[in-house]
Amino acid sequence: MSKFVVVVIDSFGVGAMKDVPQVRPQDVGANTCGHILQHFPQLRLPVLEKLGLINALGFSAGAMLPSASAVYGTAALQHEGGDTFMGHQEILGTRPQSPLRMPFSAVIDDVEQALLADGWEVERLGNTLRYLWVNQAVAIGDNLEADLGQVFNVSANLSAIAFDKVRAIGDVVRRCVRVGRVIAFGGLLESSQQLHDAAEEKQGIYMGINAPRSGVYERGFQVVHLGYGVDPDVQAPQKLHDVGIKTVLVGKVADIAINPHGVSYQNLVDTQQIMDITLDELQKPGNAFICTNIQETDLAGHAQDVTRYADRLIVVDKNLARLMQAMHAGDCLVVMADHGNDPTIGHSHHTREKVPLLVWQPDIVPARLGERRTLSDVGATACDFFAAAAPQNGTSFLSLLKTHSGGHHDD
Repeated sequence: MSKFVVVVIDSFGVGAMKDVPQVRPQDVGANTCGHILQHFPQLRLPVLEKLGLINALGFSAGAMLPSASAVYGTAALQHEGGDTFMGHQEILGTRPQSPLRMPFSAVIDDVEQALLADGWEVERLGNTLRYLWVNQAVAIGDNLEADLGQVFNVSANLSAIAFDKVRAIGDVVRRCVRVGRVIAFGGLLESSQQLHDAAEEKQGIYMGINAPRSGVYERGFQVVHLGYGVDPDVQAPQKLHDVGIKTVLVGKVADIAINPHGVSYQNLVDTQQIMDITLDELQKPGNAFICTNIQETDLAGHAQDVTRYADRLIVVDKNLARLMQAMHAGDCLVVMADHGNDPTIGHSHHTREKVPLLVWQPDIVPARLGERRTLSDVGATACDFFAAAAPQNGTSFLSLLKTHSGGHHDD
């Protein structure tokens, strides 16, 4: 019986992608890992050091050194920008498509007509710029928290409408638009007026609901992320389910990836709790694919808090030791990231960086995995590991993994 465990340290990039000067000049010089280690030159992360973090980084930025026993490489972002949602879809085997960027005002007519055709009550609210108000409980407009023009929000008062209906409204919006993401969510509000009171315009182009100010996050929050071009049937969880492998998603990945046949631990943020659940699932009998997201590193990046980021890395490192002690011959651990979020770069957004790819099995032979062209190579390798059909995207590196005892893993 074998486990394939992927731990995604959210935003822990190892250097700006080569295309950054052309596509994201604000990220020139970004290196989340390198700059944190330079900021704290005495910081030691002994497990990540053993796994080859400095090998993947490509230079020693402090007290930590390259490892002679590591199986390591880097992985490039095939998706545009540096996005947690698309990063995880890519990890699980989706071939990223190019989304459009546009304000909601450009598609408001199409969305309104589609909703009316489906039988929803729809009106337009606002002054110069408008948002849609559906069934007296749901507002549709621009997302004001992400990079503007890339995400539309469907914000709901779940005291007045059931979440499955909010999801259905989100599906209608998703069919009509080609931005990267439609987020359908809501919380238990005292009054739907709270949504109206949080309506804001930005740059004279974007109109939506300020989600934190509306109060939706405070009680009974539920969310589904609907990505452009994301088909769960071509991803690793479905391919693994098809051959009888249990799939477990822990942390933010459980909130953003579709895993209808598996176990999903949603709405979790605390790193220790997330790693405790991962260890518990690892120790259960039977084969399993486990994918875990450590979100608190990313939150520290957004806050531009280098100290907090380093503290969360220490917690991750200690818990990786616990995971490795509990793993048996034939199990496989992958440690990686989904993009960067350099807390020293001077802005609070994600940074477009390649990510470390660190692989460990008991008794593994050191190896170089090279510069992988896409995060999807991890999902492809997980499917290969369990002899499942390949996902839509990615190239397996399973053939590069050898143990001193010979072979890849036990069934």
